[in-house]
Amino acid sequence: MIKIPISASKKYDVIMHQGILNMAGFYIKESLSLKDDPLTGKLKNKKICIVTDATVNQLYGQPEHKLYQSLKAYGFQVHKFVFRGGEETKSMDTIEEILDFLTSKGFTRTDLLLALGGGIVGDVTGFAASIYLRGIDFIQVPTTLLACVDSSVGGKTGVNLKAGKNLAGAFWQPRLVLFDPDVLATLSYDLLLDGIAETIKAGMIADKLILETIIRKRNLDDPEFLTTIASLAVEVKKKVVEEDEFDNGSRQLLNFGHTIAHGIEKCSNYKISHGHAVAIGMKIVAVASDRLGWTIEKSSEQLIEILERFKFPLDCPFSAWELAEAALADKKRRGDNITIVIPAAIGKCRLKTIPVAKLEQFIAYGVNN
Repeated sequence: MIKIPISASKKYDVIMHQGILNMAGFYIKESLSLKDDPLTGKLKNKKICIVTDATVNQLYGQPEHKLYQSLKAYGFQVHKFVFRGGEETKSMDTIEEILDFLTSKGFTRTDLLLALGGGIVGDVTGFAASIYLRGIDFIQVPTTLLACVDSSVGGKTGVNLKAGKNLAGAFWQPRLVLFDPDVLATLSYDLLLDGIAETIKAGMIADKLILETIIRKRNLDDPEFLTTIASLAVEVKKKVVEEDEFDNGSRQLLNFGHTIAHGIEKCSNYKISHGHAVAIGMKIVAVASDRLGWTIEKSSEQLIEILERFKFPLDCPFSAWELAEAALADKKRRGDNITIVIPAAIGKCRLKTIPVAKLEQFIAYGVNN
């Protein structure tokens, strides 16, 4: 078992262990310090709502499945909200449907939500939890490698608006994160790559050991290897979240490749997945930074070599102008300036603020190589 304590506005643990879904009820009960009613020996009026998408619901959300059974066994009154899933459902409409569902089931401020799924499910559930009755507890149970290493930790929640990705949201930390590597067995190679992209990002910004481990082993069929690199990536995120929970300084380093990646996702109408877009975005930024002489040690060749070993498609199908236009709605923009994350060297990144008017030119250095 790997347990990583996070100390933010809420203190919570990220627990990684094979088969942990069998004991989810126990760990949730323990993390919230819930006690049984002395008269009945059971939890008293403690509701939990599993929020999940249609695909994950069939795999892990049914009443006969071990997560559901564990919650019932430890005394929770289990409800479930299922939505279609996909980037187009990461919206205010879905949030409103969840809030209406919770109201119809009589959820109070002492009840909680459980996000069962990938990053979209986690973001939507966390945002709903942050605004229902001005904030209730929620648990993250990521079912993808990407969600485990990225969105389930750190408290960023939100939905997309027509203008761009994640433009409505809140910082709302979970009370617990439970990751069972057994869930990775159902993922395709491309879905695993989404998570690999985020672990490579963690290695690029703060920990060369992650990159060395990935290069040395590179076995995506090995749950132990995937759990190891996931834990290393979460340790990187833990450090920056504890330093800068509300994204005003060093936490922005986690956005390496993301400004351009969000533009790629938007331009592709979200047909290019987040992790694949991040891989392309990191490559563009690294190449541009090297060509402009902004790095201490050139890093683009080594980064590209690592990405190509996993067969990431790295050709960008959009122009620098298209990506710059999409990036104008990015959260990292401040007036006429935008902050981008550039590599100083392998394992170390820094923030650089440039005028919005120069963004297209910067991207062009990375696209036209």
